Amino acid sequence: MQKAHRLYEIRCPVHGFITITDWEREIINLPAFQRLRRIRQLAWTDQVYPGAMHTRFEHSLGVLHVASRLFDAIATKSRDLLINEHSYKDAGLERDRTLVRLAALLHDVGHAPFSHAAEELFPLEVPAESIGDSGDSTERECRRFRHEDYSAAIIRQSLRDAIEDHPLNQNHGLKADDVANLLEGNVRAGRALLWKEVIAGQLDADRMDYLIRDSLHAGVDYGKFDWRRLVNSVLLVPGGEDRAFRLGVEEGGFHAAEGLVLARYFMFTQVYFHKTRVAYNIHLRQALAELLPGGVFSRPTQDELEDYLKWDDWRVLGMLREGGGGDHGRRLCDRDHYREIYHSPEFPAPEDRTSLDQVRTRLGSLLQAEETSETSAYKLGKSDIPVKGENPSVEIKPLSEYSSVVRALRPLAVSRLYCRKEDVEAARDQLAGLEGSKS
Repeated sequence: MQKAHRLYEIRCPVHGFITITDWEREIINLPAFQRLRRIRQLAWTDQVYPGAMHTRFEHSLGVLHVASRLFDAIATKSRDLLINEHSYKDAGLERDRTLVRLAALLHDVGHAPFSHAAEELFPLEVPAESIGDSGDSTERECRRFRHEDYSAAIIRQSLRDAIEDHPLNQNHGLKADDVANLLEGNVRAGRALLWKEVIAGQLDADRMDYLIRDSLHAGVDYGKFDWRRLVNSVLLVPGGEDRAFRLGVEEGGFHAAEGLVLARYFMFTQVYFHKTRVAYNIHLRQALAELLPGGVFSRPTQDELEDYLKWDDWRVLGMLREGGGGDHGRRLCDRDHYREIYHSPEFPAPEDRTSLDQVRTRLGSLLQAEETSETSAYKLGKSDIPVKGENPSVEIKPLSEYSSVVRALRPLAVSRLYCRKEDVEAARDQLAGLEGSKS
C-alpha cells in the first residue's frame, strides 16, 4: 500500500501558490537543489535593473508549475491520440506527469555561479575518438560542457537516492536515469520522449516562466504575454518525418504563441543584451578565470562533481570582496565597468561588419573588450511551431505562415566594443568623422 502523503504550497510572485508533494519537497531540501537559492537568475543584471535579484531556485519551482499545466492541457486535449497512438493508460499518464514535474524542477540544477554568464568557463568535453596516440585533443574536435550536462550528472549522482527510494515512487518505479534521459532528449527515455518539448522547445515551460519572471523582477513589461491562453491552446499534432508527434497550438491560440515569441525578442534586446549587463558579463568571466583553479570549472564527472557543487554566487562574491579576481574583480566591486563605445545594428549587413572592422582599427589600444550577443528569437524550419487549423481544409501550418511578424524575425547579432571609462573621450575623438559610426 502506498504511503499517505500531504501536499505543500509555496508562494510565488508570478503564479500565486505552487503545490508540491512530499517527494518533491524532499528533493528540494537537498543541498544540490538548495544551492540554487545562491545562484542569481540574471547574473549582475541588478546593476542595471535593481529588482533583478531573483534566483534559479524560484524559477525552477515556476517551471515545475507551468510544465504541470502544459502536461494537463495536452493530456486533456490529446487524450484519444495518447491512448490510441501511444497506448497510454491512466497509470502511464500519471507516471509521465510525475516524470515531467521532476525534470522541470531539476532542469537548471546544474547551473554555474551567476547562471549563463559563466558558461564560457565550462571545460571542454573530449570525445574518446578525438584523442590521438599522444593523448592530445583540439578544441575544434570537441565542445564545451553545457549546464544541461551538469544537471543530468547531478540527477544521476547527487539526487539518485531521493528520486528512486521515496515511498511515492513505489507505483511509478522512476529512475534517476529516466529524469536525466528526458532532459537530455536521449532515446533511452523511450515513450516519455514525447514530453521533451514541454521542458525544452519553442513552447516550453522554461521560457514561459523566465520571460514573465524576469520581466516582473526587472520592472519591465517586455516579457509579458498571455501564457494562460497559450497553455490552454497546446495539443499534440503530427510531427512530420523526424518524429511522430510534436507540441503545437490550436489556431485560436496562435496569437498567444506569437506573443511569446515577441516577448522573448523584446527581453533579449532590452534586458538580456543591455550594453551594461554585457559589460558586467565580460568582467565576471575574466574574474572567474582568475578565481577558478586552471581557469575553468570542474567537469561533470563522478570524481569532480562534488567540487563543482561548492561553487555558487556567495562563494564568488566572498572571494571578490577579499580582493580576488584581479582587475576585473576590482571593477565588479567598484562598479567601474567598461563603457560601450560602439555597437553594430541588431541585424548587421555586410557593410556594418566592414564598419566594425574600421572602428576596431581606429580604436587600437583603447579597445579593451569586444562582445557579440547572438540569439534566434524564433527558429523556422523543423522547429517552427505547428498550428492546427480550425477549417477542415487546413490541417497543420507553421506559425510563421500565420504570423508575418514571426516570419520576419531574423537572428540577433549585436557586436559591441568597449573601452575604459577614463578613455571614453579619447575613443570618441578617434572615431570622430568616421562614416557610419554608432558610438
